[in-house]
Amino acid sequence: MWVSVGIVGIAVVSALTAQGMVLPIAGAVVAVAVYWAVMRYVAHRAAPEIGRARAGRLALLGGVIGFGFVAVSMLAVVTEFSFTANSGDTFHIIAGIAAVSIGAAVAEELIFRGLLLQALERLCGSWVALAITALLFGGLHLANPGATLWSSFAIAVEAGVLLGAAFLWKRNIWLVVGLHFTWNTTIGLIGIPVSGHPSSGLLITTPTGPTLLTGGDFGLEASIVPVVVSVLLAIPMLVAAHRRGNIVPFRRNQRVG
Repeated sequence: MWVSVGIVGIAVVSALTAQGMVLPIAGAVVAVAVYWAVMRYVAHRAAPEIGRARAGRLALLGGVIGFGFVAVSMLAVVTEFSFTANSGDTFHIIAGIAAVSIGAAVAEELIFRGLLLQALERLCGSWVALAITALLFGGLHLANPGATLWSSFAIAVEAGVLLGAAFLWKRNIWLVVGLHFTWNTTIGLIGIPVSGHPSSGLLITTPTGPTLLTGGDFGLEASIVPVVVSVLLAIPMLVAAHRRGNIVPFRRNQRVG
């Protein structure tokens, strides 16, 4: 019940506030409020994962990881693209991409890592919950422009596994929001499609190399390079999560925190 109510509530808020520069930010705030209300009044549990303590520090840490992830992946294939400067207004380009990215990052992380992953953990443990949410996340991206089975698998690994691992590591939504936001914003500012959605960034970037390396029309996320990089990042996060006691074993009706 609480998962369904939370997903519908956050999805409606996200859909109504997806456009513009101000609405996505306001929508992100409302989405957090909806999540908190659902956890308190429907699920009857606290929500320390959205607590304000260390929120800024963890969001910044996530941002550093997200930027590093994109930077390393992009540098590995930079010779497979051509770049030209975009003559558009710099402020509006940055503000527009950042606003849309924050709205999407908050909504998607509250739904997938906040609601679904934590609910599934109670039924089947962290490992199965991580696998299921990763597959769902990748599968939903099949509806995106230029999507293929490969791009969906790549998103499942890069976003589903990496973001899930980051959440299990710290048990904090702000960490994964920071990672997700910086990831999307950086790719968008480079001028590469974000999960198939074209982006008018600071650069006009055109893939010139093989699709397996550039991701083609879907964008860098369909490249094999970030898939490998994401796995290299996720493994130590999962090891750290295990050492911190944040992995819920496979045991029916097990409760988290």
